[in-house]
Amino acid sequence: MDKYKILIVDDEPDNLALLYRTLRGKYDIVKSTSPLAALDILKGEDFNCILSDHKMPEMDGVEFLKRCYEISPNCMRLLVTAYSDAGILIDAINYAKIYRYIKKPYSPDELLLIVENALEYWQLKNDNSRLVNDLKELLAGTITAIVEALDSKDAYTLGRSRRVTFYSVKMAKALHLSEATTGKIELAGLLHDIGMIGVSDDILAKVEQLTPDEYTEIKKHVHHSVKILDDIKQLKDVVEIIRYHHEFYDGNGYPYGKKGDEIPIGSRIIAVADAFDSMVTPKIYRKQVTPLEALNVIKQHSGTQFDPIVVDIFEQILPESLNEIKKEMTTI
Repeated sequence: MDKYKILIVDDEPDNLALLYRTLRGKYDIVKSTSPLAALDILKGEDFNCILSDHKMPEMDGVEFLKRCYEISPNCMRLLVTAYSDAGILIDAINYAKIYRYIKKPYSPDELLLIVENALEYWQLKNDNSRLVNDLKELLAGTITAIVEALDSKDAYTLGRSRRVTFYSVKMAKALHLSEATTGKIELAGLLHDIGMIGVSDDILAKVEQLTPDEYTEIKKHVHHSVKILDDIKQLKDVVEIIRYHHEFYDGNGYPYGKKGDEIPIGSRIIAVADAFDSMVTPKIYRKQVTPLEALNVIKQHSGTQFDPIVVDIFEQILPESLNEIKKEMTTI
């Protein structure tokens, strides 16, 4: 790619000139002595990194970088400060989402190293996100065919994979997971029950209560899913999400008995979405459960079957999701 583009902001012209001289050899630099003017620049141009001084009269660097985050969240943000006050640094991390701070006085080599590390991290995130998007496009036709084949096995679960994906993506975004992670969760949601293709139609269509042996066969769908997808190396992280989506937060799930943070966050998210949709989906052999009743069941199992944080997020996104799902389902 062309040179990385960096916006540098410092109200002191001498300090700004020093930053400029240090960075101009390797990067495309835009500079400003005014945070307000810099925000206007940012609205009209794309940057890979923003480097700001802390003490400035129009607004301090934390507030400036916070506004930068709101305008351009994918840009790396660095704060230059002569202070090491913990409160300032906590605010910079929590509100401005800075990558690092640069303590004054700094050497040119130190500055260059920190900026280089920040841009390497930006490139890694960007490449990962692009890989997920490319992968989704590459597999879109195949995934659609697989999901349709899966849905066709049981008329009562038609569209279920798409609904589970819809709820899962909503939760991932509400948890502020990265675009790359959210993309993997989206793929895992679509494919999480692909192993049901390997389960007998007689068991899936059975009206009576399943026998222990039949339930054991149902549980094998996780292994079937992994076996079907395991050889697709680009789906490695997606397969890991699918592998653990029936684990319980307290360790009493299947097939591996994982618990807590041992279970990938994507698996914990899909577990809630999957359970909810299973309860509210009409079944020939049981009374349909209302969304509120299903939510209450999930809340009752918070901390045992489900991750409490994920349950709380699900409760937050559910009202809006129920209103949107009919419209959204046509575009997933």
